[in-house]
Amino acid sequence: MHYIEAPTIYSGTEPSLFLAGGISGCADWQSEMASLLRESDWVLLNPRRANFPMHDPTAAFAQIQWEHDHLRKATAVSFWFPSETLCPITLYELGTWSMTTKPLFVGVHPDYQRRQDVQIQTALVRPDVQIVHSLQALAAQILKAAPTQLSP
Repeated sequence: MHYIEAPTIYSGTEPSLFLAGGISGCADWQSEMASLLRESDWVLLNPRRANFPMHDPTAAFAQIQWEHDHLRKATAVSFWFPSETLCPITLYELGTWSMTTKPLFVGVHPDYQRRQDVQIQTALVRPDVQIVHSLQALAAQILKAAPTQLSP
């Protein structure tokens, strides 16, 4: 596994996986996912920064731009909906990427408030996506997929 964290720019061509999901108001699930995927061939693209510069008025734009660019660069996108927050931006991103053929992996915590909505909407648009309910199951699904055989 190779690990890229915002705001570092990824310009490689290896198979990459964007870690979409809650950042604000929830645990650092991205670190756990990186640990679970440490033996994989993926390049992980993590939007959660170790130190977000809250005092910088330009930081929000730069962060959103990084996410926008790297979602497009990624070979595949994984989504995690934690129980602590609704993740409105992640819902928006899932809606956007569900309308493409890009490989998706979706995990929803059993206590996520809009779990049923994510399940129904995803099944209607992307019946090929199997939703799981733990980070471990999401990681197992990602590990099972051969990154070099996936096409965006």
